Amino acid sequence: MKRATTHHSKTKANDLTILSTVTLAYDDRHRRRIKMTADNGEDFLLDLEQATYLADGDLLELENGQAFMVKAALEEVMDVHCSNIDETARIAWHIGNRHTPLEVLRDGIMRLPYDHVLQHMIEGLGGHCERKKAPFAPESGAYKSGSGEHGHAHH
Repeated sequence: MKRATTHHSKTKANDLTILSTVTLAYDDRHRRRIKMTADNGEDFLLDLEQATYLADGDLLELENGQAFMVKAALEEVMDVHCSNIDETARIAWHIGNRHTPLEVLRDGIMRLPYDHVLQHMIEGLGGHCERKKAPFAPESGAYKSGSGEHGHAHH
């Protein structure tokens, strides 16, 4: 079985031959070692030194110098639209208070995993939720650990 042993950020230029893509949901894009199946049906082993966040467009280099490109899957999400900065701040605080992953889009639109309870809360606070299928890449957080883990700890 082919092994992907090196991760390249999409921002790093390289001359790898891309065999195929591997489409992964957000929850499947923080990995170290796991069997994966590329979109062309080819199985390979992801075998990195440490758990790594795999962003849309990143490359997973195989031992032979070829690569698979990571593609963010379409997921059930909701985009939150607010009418003013005060409403945006209030709703963002309530979402953050629930430790919900959140992606900040252009113009202050917030994207989060679809959840009917959160939708009800947000609409009760004056926001508008647009449910859709879209890639999801939330903010990694201000308190990253040295191992590349996302999130933070309370001390």
